[in-house]
Amino acid sequence: MTPWVTRFLIANVVVFFLQQTVPLLMNLFVFVPRLIVIRPWAIVTYMFLHASFSHILFNILGLYFFGPRVESRIGSKRFFALYMISGITGALLSFLFAFNSAVVGASAAVFGVMLAFATFWPRDEIHIWGIIPIQARWLVIITTALALYSGFQGSRGGVADFAHLGGYLGAWIYLRMIDPSRRMARFRASTVAKPASDRLSQWKNVDVSGVHEVNREELNRILDKINDTGLSSLTPEERLFLSNFVPPDDRPRAS
Repeated sequence: MTPWVTRFLIANVVVFFLQQTVPLLMNLFVFVPRLIVIRPWAIVTYMFLHASFSHILFNILGLYFFGPRVESRIGSKRFFALYMISGITGALLSFLFAFNSAVVGASAAVFGVMLAFATFWPRDEIHIWGIIPIQARWLVIITTALALYSGFQGSRGGVADFAHLGGYLGAWIYLRMIDPSRRMARFRASTVAKPASDRLSQWKNVDVSGVHEVNREELNRILDKINDTGLSSLTPEERLFLSNFVPPDDRPRAS
């Protein structure tokens, strides 16, 4: 289990049990779009409240299955940002399209994590109810279509469809912001300008045994490529991926 997945799981479970003993928590921290000005903290706190046991069960299962691989892939700091941004944009989209509906639950944040999973592993199969296989990309497409249809039909059944859509939207925006290809030119310029101080020159010091198995195969491929054709043969995306595992250069730098 990865660090932030563990923390979010614990936080959701602890708050759920607190709700059972202190019902006032729901009234104070639920997100009601029309009250956003007088209770702005609710755009964050609503993510840790749940309406029922089944509600929290599905959310923590989603976080448990999708979260660790995503956090291992993008790193803990970025995973934290992804989770929180997805949850907040879920609240903001509810503000725009479901002004009078109270919203609780981690669904928007978990949907954001699910979108990230489908982005990195689109063809991985997910088994609905442990039985029905579906590729991750199709799961996202189908749930998006269902949420759009249900949302504009009035969101029957107490489902916060616009929060789910907002979670997808926030994750999509954030993943584009951290997409290596969008920083390709700047990264390439920095590596060409300072080849001697390039931290990637320490690639031989990478400890592959300490790398999570999700990333180990790709890391080994890149290291083999360097052995065969040299460091300069790496693409900007490969250089950025490798930089996550190269130990820092502790040599003193001139100021």
